[in-house]
Amino acid sequence: MYRSLFPRDMFAEMDRLQREMQQAFDLSPTIRGFGRTGFPALNVGSTPGAIEIYAFAPGLDPSTLDIQLERGVLTIAGERKSKLGSGDAKEKATVHINERFEGAFRRVITLPEDADVDAVQAKYRDGIVQITIQRQAAAQPRRITVH
Repeated sequence: MYRSLFPRDMFAEMDRLQREMQQAFDLSPTIRGFGRTGFPALNVGSTPGAIEIYAFAPGLDPSTLDIQLERGVLTIAGERKSKLGSGDAKEKATVHINERFEGAFRRVITLPEDADVDAVQAKYRDGIVQITIQRQAAAQPRRITVH
């Protein structure tokens, strides 16, 4: 009896395999390919005097963000609610493509030991949260004059 090594519909099998891989890695089908933990996108950098964190969160109300700093760990959390299909037409709306992240999010960043937890500022402007954490004065490089 002859048995094929390939399924009859190879393209359907490939599609199933791709869906299973996406679920296994929890990837969302967004343009940037971020997983669900990838919102908001972050840029993190430092200068000799401060640590700069930029969280790209357009469309969020800054008062709904929960930013906490505890034991050298910075947490940015919140929720983006869906506006697609809201209002009176909610039951009539059919979503065809929804590539914008919605739902609860949480990002955690471990800070270096020289971060001054008492000197933190957070600003929200044009959809970007800028968090500046000063470095401790004892950790600042200083020039010693030789007499």
